[in-house]
Amino acid sequence: MEKKILPILMIFILGALSFSMVKAEDPYKFYTWTVTYGTASPLGVPQQVILINGQFPGPRLDVVTNDNIILNLINKLDQPFLLTWNGIKQRKNSWQDGVLGTNCPIPPNSNFTYKFQPKDQIGGYTYFPSTAMHKAAGGFGAINVYARPRIPVPYATPAADFSLLIGDWHKSNHKGLQQYLDLGKSLTFPDGILVNGQTGNTFTGDQGKTYMFRVSNVGLSTSFNFRIQGHKMKLVECEGSNVVQNLYDSLDVHVGQSVSVLVTLDQAPKDYYIVASTRFTPKILTSVSVLHYTGSQTPVSGPIPAGPTDQVDWSMQQARTFRWNLTSNAARPNPQGSFHYGTITPTKTMVLSNSANVINGKKRYTVNGVSYINADTPLKLADYFNIPGVYSTNTIQASPNGAAPRLATSVMEASLHDFLEIVFQNNEDTVQSWHLDGYDFWPVGFGSGQWSEASRKSYNLVDALTRHTVQVYPKSWSVIYVSLDNQGMWNLRSAMWERQYLGQQFYLRVYNPVKSLANEYDIPSNVLLCGRAAGRHI
Repeated sequence: MEKKILPILMIFILGALSFSMVKAEDPYKFYTWTVTYGTASPLGVPQQVILINGQFPGPRLDVVTNDNIILNLINKLDQPFLLTWNGIKQRKNSWQDGVLGTNCPIPPNSNFTYKFQPKDQIGGYTYFPSTAMHKAAGGFGAINVYARPRIPVPYATPAADFSLLIGDWHKSNHKGLQQYLDLGKSLTFPDGILVNGQTGNTFTGDQGKTYMFRVSNVGLSTSFNFRIQGHKMKLVECEGSNVVQNLYDSLDVHVGQSVSVLVTLDQAPKDYYIVASTRFTPKILTSVSVLHYTGSQTPVSGPIPAGPTDQVDWSMQQARTFRWNLTSNAARPNPQGSFHYGTITPTKTMVLSNSANVINGKKRYTVNGVSYINADTPLKLADYFNIPGVYSTNTIQASPNGAAPRLATSVMEASLHDFLEIVFQNNEDTVQSWHLDGYDFWPVGFGSGQWSEASRKSYNLVDALTRHTVQVYPKSWSVIYVSLDNQGMWNLRSAMWERQYLGQQFYLRVYNPVKSLANEYDIPSNVLLCGRAAGRHI
């Protein structure tokens, strides 16, 4: 009898242990970040910059899929401040998105503790200030979300992981830039390109080893082309998608976008140029860094590798080569390709046309003729407290209607689990970059001229990658498919900060009338209240 009972008991104990391991809560990681002003000379001229814990750029946030991030942000600036987590989807939790439509800004000499997860996500992302023109002074940094140990990735572990935060930069103070925009003027052409807060950096590796370069465009307005002298780059991940591993000599990265490449140091042991140069600009700005082979005594030599400049067709063709790795998993063990997005019929089509206009004598940017203005109360709080008149759901239409350009706090409504086709129509002669908070999406098509229903014949309905930011070329269109599986108030905006600041954005209210914690988390207990929500009780 004893012999029979013992095995049964062992099975019960092992089963209980397995259950407890499965149900164990995801790890917690705690951070305290203090935001201050400081002085730096990234372009050789002393200027005020925004530091986080004394660092410019800010600290790199290295986390693992599903980690619970508890981050206390202390604002020591003289202006209200917020950080947003670019590409982190904030599942069921737009309360933590860190934009003015969802959060009250943190007052000076005050703090707010963000609590969020990179739920079912992997990849390279960024954070940056969403308030005013603070992004022009710094406050940005890298977020690297690594796969859980038991989830395989489709490449060998690299010898090291480099984050490159690259973007255009102005010597002018961020307050001066904001004042310039408030007067209805456009920003002047950038003064330079920075890599990790400097005009150039050195990245060191051993001959024969392979390294990950996570490259993000944290600039205000300008696309760039990235290349490494004498070395091929294998694209392996893009904004959370594991992709078909094509080799590239150079890559275009548009404002707000991130890519991860593997580079094998398979050349003679010397130093090589790492180059980022602007795209589609009348003047080409270039930043030069160095790839240094360990032990090399030979400095960089030869001409700096040239990159493309105005070739729109070249860039569009390259964008079409970014494909989902259908057999690879991402953050979950099931293959990415198990979600057959191309077989789903969209429930709604939105056509969004950007334009530059003059409203009340000042320059503004519009979406379907509406230029967004921030309300005194976050839209998410207005929803929670049923405060009327904060925003409008009938000003912005799902397609251009030819109405006179106007100002509004514009919100477009959608139902939870809708499947949208969104057409970005760019009739201007500058490249655009669009970002959607709370989601990733499938860029299924790029094309020149005017989009029409016939354009659907060119869509990639098989292996388009998912990402959170899409470019739209001059006088062209781009189309995305997005599955609205994340309830909340989500910002759809131009990633080009002048255009965002002057109105090229709106909010997508993804809603289900049945209140359920299965769809959306409740209001956080530490929520900041401001505007018409001030003094209320949750």
